[in-house]
Amino acid sequence: MKNPIQAMYEAGVVEATDFPADSRYHGIPTRSFTAPDGRQFPYLARRFAPPPEVFATIGWRQLAEGERLDQIAAETIGNPEAFWLICDANRALWPEDLAAAGTELRLTLPAGVPAPEEE
Repeated sequence: MKNPIQAMYEAGVVEATDFPADSRYHGIPTRSFTAPDGRQFPYLARRFAPPPEVFATIGWRQLAEGERLDQIAAETIGNPEAFWLICDANRALWPEDLAAAGTELRLTLPAGVPAPEEE
C-alpha cells in the first residue's frame, strides 16, 4: 500500500517543505521573528488540526490493552509515525488522550482524501 500522504505530495495536493510528506508539519509555513538586535529566528506557524468532517471514515477499532497508536498506524496506514492522523481524526491533541483500553478509534483517510466508491 502506498503511503497516502506521499501520494498527495506526488500529486501536488500538498506543497514541499523541509518536513517529510508524512509529517504533521508538512506544508506548515515558516515565519520569522526579528529580535531587537536584528537577529532572525525562524519558527513554524501554528498548526490547526482539520475538522473531523474532512476525514473519510474507513473503519472503527477498539483499542486493546497495551496497544499504542503507532502500532495501529503501522498496521492500518503503513507508517507508525503517522499516528497523528489517528489523533486528528479523533479530535485528540496528544496520543495519550486516546490511550485507554476500550477507546473506540475512528480510522480514516488523510484529510481531504475521499473514500473509495463502493462497488
